[in-house]
Amino acid sequence: MSQFSTALLLQTKTVAIRDIVCDGGCRHKGDEECAHKTSLVYPYRGVFMRHVGRNDTVAEANQMLLFNADQGYRISHPIEGGDACIDLAIDETMLEELAPKDQVQPGAAFSFRRQRRRIDPRAQALVALLRHGLRRNVAETLEAETLALTLVRRSLGERTSHAAGASAGRQKLVDRAKLVLSSDLARRWTLSEIASEVGVSPVYLTQVFQQVEATPLYRYQLRLRLARALDLLGQYEDLTALGLDLGFSSHSHFSASFKQSFGQTPAEFQRSARLRRKS
Repeated sequence: MSQFSTALLLQTKTVAIRDIVCDGGCRHKGDEECAHKTSLVYPYRGVFMRHVGRNDTVAEANQMLLFNADQGYRISHPIEGGDACIDLAIDETMLEELAPKDQVQPGAAFSFRRQRRRIDPRAQALVALLRHGLRRNVAETLEAETLALTLVRRSLGERTSHAAGASAGRQKLVDRAKLVLSSDLARRWTLSEIASEVGVSPVYLTQVFQQVEATPLYRYQLRLRLARALDLLGQYEDLTALGLDLGFSSHSHFSASFKQSFGQTPAEFQRSARLRRKS
């Protein structure tokens, strides 16, 4: 049975933010749980799977999961190492104002139509800023509330997020590829190796992955690595070592990729997130 810890980072009338860490001890589907509130969940470390009826969702740092109040689900951990995520619950009146109408189920009770959306790098950076700032008690309440609302708006925006649309078979194929990538972020996978693990041809894999996620497989892997870098920036003084540990060929490769995605170099992000003193 998996063990997890929950830390309340912020609680106001507008938003509640929790940091949830799970050791991933339960490899198979756990007991059914029930969401007591509607929330947006942002994995930032590791991977898990959420099962809602026959709908299976791979939860990793490129995705934001939508939990509807009173909805039953099960969790499993196909990959060792556990996971960590930010659970963000917004006042429902504000959530109705923020969520595009076509993403919401019709009816009296508020609920989302889909189980997940792929978020962009700027949303990932907002998750990291919120977590680091609140964990270190350097983010003021007004700042954190504003960042949280910006994050929700970006995570639900049609231009800044992506809802995968595909047959169940194609989605499962893509999910298997995601699990392969997540099993070893630092490994320099070849296309043939991933395709072999998934059980399809390299050509078919690249075509289906692009169709489902609207981004190439190699870029998806890059963003997983960079999201892990956001998580680890507070633990590394030597940024060259961090880049190499995540599979980048050099510090310049790591720094350039990071800046292209997040608009800052790793060192600049450390300073803006107050993870490092200004020199």
